[in-house]
Amino acid sequence: MHTDIAEVLIDIEAELRQLRLWDDVPPDPRALASTQPFAIDTLTLPQWLQFIFLPTMYRLIDEGASLPRQCGITPMAEEYFRGREVAIAGLLDALERIDVLLSEGEPDYAPGTVSARRRHG
Repeated sequence: MHTDIAEVLIDIEAELRQLRLWDDVPPDPRALASTQPFAIDTLTLPQWLQFIFLPTMYRLIDEGASLPRQCGITPMAEEYFRGREVAIAGLLDALERIDVLLSEGEPDYAPGTVSARRRHG
């Protein structure tokens, strides 16, 4: 399962870079020390993904440590990007995959689920 998760983390980074949401300069260390969920008081969601979520997940995988047993980033991302003119379907699909893998532990994700839900929901 760690390999499946690592692959999705790479996809998340690629999507952030493609959307030009990847920062070259890290935020101030005080911003990274936020105790709020998603560091909502100091970082944007893309910054949280880049500077907190991805490095933490890579570290856990590298150390062979236990991974979170629940994850729910997709709803936060949907809210964050609501009304913005950004093509985020690929990023949302990757985030949903990580949510499913961490929450259920089974790689039974069907690509395009988020996009299909948006069209038909």
